Amino acid sequence: MPMLVPVLEVIIRFGDDEFGHMLVDMLKKNGVNAEGVCLDADARTALAFVTLKKNGEREFMFYRNPSADMLLKVSELNLGLIKQAKIFHYGSISLISEPCRSAHFAATDAAKRAGALLSYDPNLRLPLWPSAEAARQGIMSIWNEADFIKVSDDEVAFLTQGDPMDEDVVLSLWYERLKLLVVTDGEKGCRYFTKNFKGQINGFSVNTIDTTGAGDAFVGAFLFLVARDTAIFEDEEKLKEALLFANARGAISTTRKGAIPALPNTSAALKLIARSKAKTKGNFTAFMAFAWSVALLGILLMLIQRKKVFMT
Repeated sequence: MPMLVPVLEVIIRFGDDEFGHMLVDMLKKNGVNAEGVCLDADARTALAFVTLKKNGEREFMFYRNPSADMLLKVSELNLGLIKQAKIFHYGSISLISEPCRSAHFAATDAAKRAGALLSYDPNLRLPLWPSAEAARQGIMSIWNEADFIKVSDDEVAFLTQGDPMDEDVVLSLWYERLKLLVVTDGEKGCRYFTKNFKGQINGFSVNTIDTTGAGDAFVGAFLFLVARDTAIFEDEEKLKEALLFANARGAISTTRKGAIPALPNTSAALKLIARSKAKTKGNFTAFMAFAWSVALLGILLMLIQRKKVFMT
């Protein structure tokens, strides 16, 4: 969401250490209000080390347990900030242990009571959970609270233990209160499901270097547009344009190393969309020209054949 939304706030706890202060500075430089940040003098900032495969996919190794983020208490929440939120976005890592779990519930409840849109990205990080089953139960324990859920195809497979490309499997995650369920399919784009319509938005072909943060870039871009126009959930054309923008921003973020440093601005995403549409139009024009050539050749051959029959 940095580089997009002028009013963005975060509720988190860092260690009062070099890493914590670096992250606070980074948030501020990217236009994020850091009022909701707590600094812990006794616990360290959690660390995540990322290793990249040749295809840009990543693996994580974490140093925490306990770390400052796990120790966030209900009493430390800035409820004033939460109650001002138009959109309250959260993941599942805060559910792993106490006291952070209780703080998560209190924050979500406050946002819901204040009328905020609840946005949920499970963001599965299996090594942080005690077991796969604990992760599955933890993620699903708050599933039915959100208005919007973004989940990856891998997460669908993990949560359902079924084929993520099977629509019935995906729809097993649907519930009545949900406004929108989006399944991201990596370079293939994403699929969307609402009460009234469903569909697929194609991805973009880019030179992928590092997929770290691509999902965050996607959901941040989408929520940026939702904050401007909540009618997106009821208008399929608006939804398709919003998801196309989110796809573009997610794709561009994979072309550079890192998470926050790789986040593109709005202009870059719009340029990628424009190039893609121009290429698609060019391909369509070329296809139509080829189709007309084939059709004309067929007509010519038919006329020649008729002439031969007549002469015979």
